[in-house]
Amino acid sequence: MANESENTEPKKGFWHNCIIARGFRFIKYNKAKKLTARAIFLSAYYRLCILLVKPKKLHKRWGIEGEETGEDDVMPWQYRYSYWVSYAVEKVCSRTAWESKCLVRALTAQHLLKKKGIPSTMYLGCRMEEGKMVAHAWIRVGKVYVSGGNGEGYSIVDRFKA
Repeated sequence: MANESENTEPKKGFWHNCIIARGFRFIKYNKAKKLTARAIFLSAYYRLCILLVKPKKLHKRWGIEGEETGEDDVMPWQYRYSYWVSYAVEKVCSRTAWESKCLVRALTAQHLLKKKGIPSTMYLGCRMEEGKMVAHAWIRVGKVYVSGGNGEGYSIVDRFKA
């Protein structure tokens, strides 16, 4: 009888173990914990902004419209930090429960770079694909593209210096 009372604990299911395992791996193996945590919060914030805020108001937060940063204005440590931002944003946004497409990724990366004082340019572009217009957003720091690729095949509609 004593064995039966000890075993009355409910069994923990697959999802519980999966969440615990993910949290453990995040803490143990992630070299950019703070950056990743900020990227999670910011991607959720920018997704909500895109859904709830009027485009004109949101548009004003993106930086100086029509200007871009120079390609030679970046120090080596800023390239290294840009790499970590790119890594964190891609890892986070590919696993979020909400939709984190190119604009959310670009805004998240731009905010993280701006916090460190790293000059960046966010590009908005479009192209025709199978008779439909497709939009895309990407970020450049110096000569390196941080998120969204290099925008090849897209016509640049606007740029924002941050």
